[in-house]
Amino acid sequence: MKNNPIVEQNSFSEKSSLKIALIGNPNCGKSTLFNVLTGLKQSTANFPGATVDKKTGVVKIKNTSGKIISVEFIDLPGIYSLHPKSLDEKIAVDFLCDQNHPDHPDLTLFIADASNLKRSLVLAAQIIDLKIPVVIALNMMDVVEKRGMEIDAVLLSEKLGVEIIPISARLETGIDLLRQGIVSLVQIPLKEIFNKEIITKGNEADQTIARYKIITEIISGCLKIKMKKDEEVFSSRTDKILTHKIWGYVIFLSVLLLIFESVFFIASYPMKWIESLFIFFSQWGTQHLPKGEFSDLLVNGVLAGLSGVVVFIPQIALLFFFIAILEDSGYMARVSFIMDKIMRKFGLNGRSVIPLLSGVACAVPAIMSTRTISNWKERLITIMITPLMSCSARLPVYALLIALVVPAETKFGFLNMQGIVLMFLYLIGFLAAIGAAFVMKYLIKSKERSFFIMELPPYRSPRWKNVGLAIVDRVKVFLFDAGKVIIAISIILWFLASHAPGNKFEEIEKKYSDYSEMIDADKHPEKINNLPQQVAAEKLEASFAGILGKFIEPVIKPLGFDWKVGIALVTSFAAREVFVGTMATIYSVGDNTNAMSIREKMSAEINTETQKPRYTFAVGFALMLFYAFAMQCMSTLAVVYRETKSLKWPVLQFIYMGTLAYIASFVAYHLFK
Repeated sequence: MKNNPIVEQNSFSEKSSLKIALIGNPNCGKSTLFNVLTGLKQSTANFPGATVDKKTGVVKIKNTSGKIISVEFIDLPGIYSLHPKSLDEKIAVDFLCDQNHPDHPDLTLFIADASNLKRSLVLAAQIIDLKIPVVIALNMMDVVEKRGMEIDAVLLSEKLGVEIIPISARLETGIDLLRQGIVSLVQIPLKEIFNKEIITKGNEADQTIARYKIITEIISGCLKIKMKKDEEVFSSRTDKILTHKIWGYVIFLSVLLLIFESVFFIASYPMKWIESLFIFFSQWGTQHLPKGEFSDLLVNGVLAGLSGVVVFIPQIALLFFFIAILEDSGYMARVSFIMDKIMRKFGLNGRSVIPLLSGVACAVPAIMSTRTISNWKERLITIMITPLMSCSARLPVYALLIALVVPAETKFGFLNMQGIVLMFLYLIGFLAAIGAAFVMKYLIKSKERSFFIMELPPYRSPRWKNVGLAIVDRVKVFLFDAGKVIIAISIILWFLASHAPGNKFEEIEKKYSDYSEMIDADKHPEKINNLPQQVAAEKLEASFAGILGKFIEPVIKPLGFDWKVGIALVTSFAAREVFVGTMATIYSVGDNTNAMSIREKMSAEINTETQKPRYTFAVGFALMLFYAFAMQCMSTLAVVYRETKSLKWPVLQFIYMGTLAYIASFVAYHLFK
């Protein structure tokens, strides 16, 4: 199409940098377009004065005159109108309406769902009436064509008085034209779409109806429908199955089972390769680096801690691969819809499902996403229960313990027992969450009524570039954000485990030196061979780390945990996944061979009291339940405090989750031991 002719005034092409806000209704393809425009050049921070994530991306774009312009794209939360009903919407509205806002944009890029034009343009017209420069990206034109619809973008542009560029973010068509449109845009006097006298009469519902009437008049003549909407027929038939009151839940549980089975089965191969690689590096370092504390720190501190991070990347990547597909295909919205009826019985509504499902990734952004819940009581309950959902930080812990105590057996020819246990842990977190919500429903008082309105997006095939970006983003967060904490704690732990008060280590070495002289090496070679392991074990127990663990042990011994696990429980409050790095460091200190992975070292440990393996199914399962329920994340507690603006709620959250974890672990250990 030809661009709408614009009379040149104050061209953006004169600027060397631009700040552009992306805004639109939920499910309009805004995030997809943001990813297309910015690629991997993205960063995440918070909006000034708020804890809501602000996603930005800075790219260089050459305009029609050949000038390079630096463009910062800012992805705003999706909204339905400029009259916010939730905190999330308020952030976006303040951003656009407040000219004194530190990040107020030079231009608003409005993303309109072309397949749902009327709803999209009601919001677009409100933004145009703000008298700020606007470009409308008429997205999902591929869907429009499939449905046999035709939109006259030139005529629509003339009626609205703004530049309109048809695109398909999923197919990446029209993107170059859009880039040129936003950097070469000329600011012009914008039309006033809504008649102020009409839209200010009556209550809010009357005003909305008046706006829709005006938009209906504007799009008349711009939209034509030539044939039957086959896609809507397909969508309707599919929804009858996926949102069925019985089969909808069966299908959802089947999808979850498939995901968790795949996470264990597929990821096991690259995980073994990574384990072998780290064993090789550790052995090489032990044999070739000069003896001394620095070499010991590198091998048994840094490298051991790093192995506890990198080895779980395949499982993290696979989990988010499946989650991204469910979100991109439109299925996740159906899950919210079918869960609404159940959630209401527990003091929540369908909107609570999105934060809870997001909690499978990370509780911090999930809790921040509760700002879309307008009812304060439901929002507070959702905040309080979201950390019970098993986040990605728990996955490395689950994976290590499941591999340690659950046989990799297959039932019925296709069900892997390890995958079933993993699914059970995720489901028990959800059941605990709605159980806690049911109790809070009666403890937290409120007279505010709630409602749940959700427009189901059309089904789409996943956009693989989007899926790839989601995987890269989550792996980066796990590898670098969590990795930095794990490495730092591994170094501290190495120091605590490698040093002891006074001359304890010298006394232990002298004790075993005298003992070795008393042993007949020819008659008892096995005793001589076992001496290095005995020395290392006794040194570790006498170290600063051992003293700390022994101090904690009486409290956790009824759960089947020893002092080594006690150390890991303490360090895990920095981040749950630190458990793996902590155990890797503890079991590596004093190991002069480094010929086994952390899983193999833990599996080989013997309980000196029972002369049986230290990590039985009872111990492993109790430990999994402790990590499933306990609040072991300082970042989550901090964000709960900021979102509720009260210290009371994170303290109560810490206490009730800790109590639940202790009781569940105690019962599980004594039931299975």
